[in-house]
Amino acid sequence: MRYSEFRCKDVINIKDCRRLGRVTDFEFDDCGCIHSIIIPGGNKLFSFLHCEQDIIIPYKDIRQIGPDIILIDIKR
Repeated sequence: MRYSEFRCKDVINIKDCRRLGRVTDFEFDDCGCIHSIIIPGGNKLFSFLHCEQDIIIPYKDIRQIGPDIILIDIKR
């Protein structure tokens, strides 16, 4: 799967059914495998007013990647 396909999918937490956003970046391990996905933490347009950190989701917490969404299982 290409990055361009990944970033078009909404990320949904199955614990509370909240939409967290869309993938903006990846972290890779030494072998070149995806270690985690990164989702922006808040509204980047007004980030100077209220700064929320990006959400880093370990790849092991991804439960399913569908055609439109990515289901994750994290406690927030």
